Amino acid sequence: MKKMLVFLMLLFTLQAQAQFDNVLNPNEGVVEGGLGMSWIDGQPNYTFRLRPEVSFGNFGAGLDLNLEFNSNGLRSENFNTVSDYLSIIRYLRWGHKNDPLYIRVGALDNSTLGYGNIMYLYNNSPSFDARTIGLEVGFDMDRWGVEAVYANIAKAGVLGARGYVRPLKFTTAGDIPIIGALEVGATFTTDVDTKAGYLGGYYDIVKDDFIATRDTGSIQIISADIGLPIFQTSVTSLELYFTHTQILDFGSGQSYGALFNFDFTGVSLKVKLERNINGKQYIPAYFDALYEIDRFGMDENGALIGKAKFLENASLDAVNGWYGGLILDVMNLFRVSGSYQRLDGDNQNGTLYLAGEVDPMGTPMVVRAGYDKTGITTESEMFTLDDRSRFFIEAGYKPYPFMTVSMVYLWTFQPIRGVDETILGYEPQKRIEPRVSFEMPLSF
Repeated sequence: MKKMLVFLMLLFTLQAQAQFDNVLNPNEGVVEGGLGMSWIDGQPNYTFRLRPEVSFGNFGAGLDLNLEFNSNGLRSENFNTVSDYLSIIRYLRWGHKNDPLYIRVGALDNSTLGYGNIMYLYNNSPSFDARTIGLEVGFDMDRWGVEAVYANIAKAGVLGARGYVRPLKFTTAGDIPIIGALEVGATFTTDVDTKAGYLGGYYDIVKDDFIATRDTGSIQIISADIGLPIFQTSVTSLELYFTHTQILDFGSGQSYGALFNFDFTGVSLKVKLERNINGKQYIPAYFDALYEIDRFGMDENGALIGKAKFLENASLDAVNGWYGGLILDVMNLFRVSGSYQRLDGDNQNGTLYLAGEVDPMGTPMVVRAGYDKTGITTESEMFTLDDRSRFFIEAGYKPYPFMTVSMVYLWTFQPIRGVDETILGYEPQKRIEPRVSFEMPLSF
């Protein structure tokens, strides 16, 4: 009987979060759910997950209920903070990114402000065991607009906003091709988490916490930018831009680059190429995909390894660099995205992001994968899994259109908690999951 129970649990394993969410049309929905088993750092856990999503006109909503049981009962990391309960609501949204009005409450997977010089592909929930609820807002009034991010509603953390104006739109020159769409913007972003600005200190074993001896306070970053669309048609567009960024109490930098978009008959291509001019004590795209992991941490000796400390020591001699990014979608059958930052000479802060999904029509094969890595110093360590990496891969087949049988491997993070559930840092966590996923579409 016990073996049969385990078999049924494995049979109904729910597909965990992939690198690409469902893109639902109005009055559509999808329900995923089931029972299963996962091995977390070698320990078996029985799982129950339910992940429905619906879309009505401009409104969309998604839930993500995740329960894991082991020999001690419900795994404690599932529901030990207020954010864990709130995060059952994966998202509520109105509109889509770049619509005249866009609002999203919930998980923020790839948040970017402006041209990404301060915040780029930011993720407010990089750990399964420390999920948070954030807010993302954007509205475009043609002549001017605002976009903003508040990363954690339950606790002070990262927040930022960018306002922009298209000045020539206020005049008759706004109808002139190219220059009429000239855009000027300004951004302010900060992290008011109590540990965001730690520059030195020690671990107190009695208080079970890190005691700061040097603290710069909140990290505050401001920038100005200007963008000029060179051409824009129904199929393709090209925009040039320039940004100047200042990390208050630290350094500054500039970037200039180009954004190219192509979208025709189901094939979508987005390319970004950028040159970074980095001053001393400056890191471009400070709030990146793994910022929540890098913000604060300690090594095995209790020494600080936070991002502000790294910023203080960054590039005693200014080092410039290149940044490139690409997103390709072929009729929702093949999707891949990636970006890489490489500094000139000795690379001390390379960043890499990769994600892909292959689900060709008419074949049973399916492959999904995603990878993030920060602080790359040499190309030889680019694909090594460590405390600066996050990795996901799923490979399987579809015996039926609504069913996927697969094996999943995840290299993620789990929080190290002190007193009062305070997070003292993160450590790598390995998950292996045999999985049979069911996906039931809905229409209204």
